[in-house]
Amino acid sequence: MTDTIRRPRLLFLCHTLPYPPDGGPWIRTYHVLRLLARTFDVTALCFERAATAGSGAAWDLAAGESALGRFAAVEVFPIPQRHSRVRWVWDHLRSALLGRVYTTYLYRSRAFQRRLNELLRSGSFDAVHIDSLDLSGYLPALKGLPIVCVHHDVQSALLGRRAGVEKNFWRRAYLRYQSALMKRQEKYWCGRIALNVMVSEADGAVLNRLVPEARVTVVPNGVDVDEFCPDTNAMGDGIAFAGGAVAFPNPDALAFFCDEILPHLRQADADIKVRWIGRASPEQQTYHREKYGVELTGYVEDVRPLMGAAACHIVPLRAGGGTRLKILNSWAMGKAIVSTSIGCEGLEGIDGVNLLIRDDPKEFADAILLLLRDIALRRRLGAGGRATAERLYSWEVIGQTMAERYQAAIAEHAASSNSTELTRTIRREPGFSHQ
Repeated sequence: MTDTIRRPRLLFLCHTLPYPPDGGPWIRTYHVLRLLARTFDVTALCFERAATAGSGAAWDLAAGESALGRFAAVEVFPIPQRHSRVRWVWDHLRSALLGRVYTTYLYRSRAFQRRLNELLRSGSFDAVHIDSLDLSGYLPALKGLPIVCVHHDVQSALLGRRAGVEKNFWRRAYLRYQSALMKRQEKYWCGRIALNVMVSEADGAVLNRLVPEARVTVVPNGVDVDEFCPDTNAMGDGIAFAGGAVAFPNPDALAFFCDEILPHLRQADADIKVRWIGRASPEQQTYHREKYGVELTGYVEDVRPLMGAAACHIVPLRAGGGTRLKILNSWAMGKAIVSTSIGCEGLEGIDGVNLLIRDDPKEFADAILLLLRDIALRRRLGAGGRATAERLYSWEVIGQTMAERYQAAIAEHAASSNSTELTRTIRREPGFSHQ
């Protein structure tokens, strides 16, 4: 009789249900879960999508559990404060008074903790994946298990950047305070975690400067190059941004574009079509249409037709962290891009090869006008972007090494644990001599 080889078991803790995969963190987490399921038997505990996560399918928990059920045993838990304004106020208040980062309280759930404890008592897990330090409040319960933490960005640095562009004094002060609290959290936990997974070399360097003892590897964000592919029959017209206007830093990018870049464009060509693709409130849509002539589409289930309809794409970000999936999607579609240096940070973006990089508002506008007028340049940049996506950022390419790094972390943890246990045993042995 042939013995069945047991697949390693992975406990997957996630701060947001990664379905549908229709935005930055959800796209990455969905594909990470999908790829890890090829190697591991996965049990996933996920919090529901936040109130700003979208509409339609985003709220269909049954659809999410069913879709992700192909890869893992999935359970979804409510975010307590999403259902209580009092809890929202209380979470911010105790963060400020007790000096613990706000996300510790945001994701504090008795139901989630209870289920986690049950699984840890009954299940023999080989490792734990935790999707960002937002769930650091649950790390003490995972003692003895190798933990792999994915950092979608260096959160303390992201909060610092948000503070840098915030105009309101009190919000700016609060963001700086939260940045300091998160930095303390990163310093405490990242050196104790078996493996910290960063999305770019730049973020890895930032974390290593902050926590020199942290074990860091880079698994970049990716794109499905078969799902996002060029349409050679449609050159498109106008410009587009894919990312919505809800979650910071996108609203800041929208304000920067409308107030500082768009006037230069309108001066040269008053009829340029501008489309901001993704989540936006009805009030935002009306305001930007009437004041700036900019179309905010609101939530769309499939962004590809709208992305394909534009002649070029823009990424006017002034804040953010990690790497921008919006650029990867645009590259995969063979679209020419104008980005700020922050917008393409952490990616293999080369000015004049696979995109144009401009930080000054007028230079940004001039680059857009150049692309709109020069079809050959658009095609050359688009081809360069597509080649970059296929070579470096296809999920299938990334998936080949990701599981190996998880398994290496498990093996290293086991070896370290065995060595520690052997040392303890020798030290307890009666009559042991160091001679």
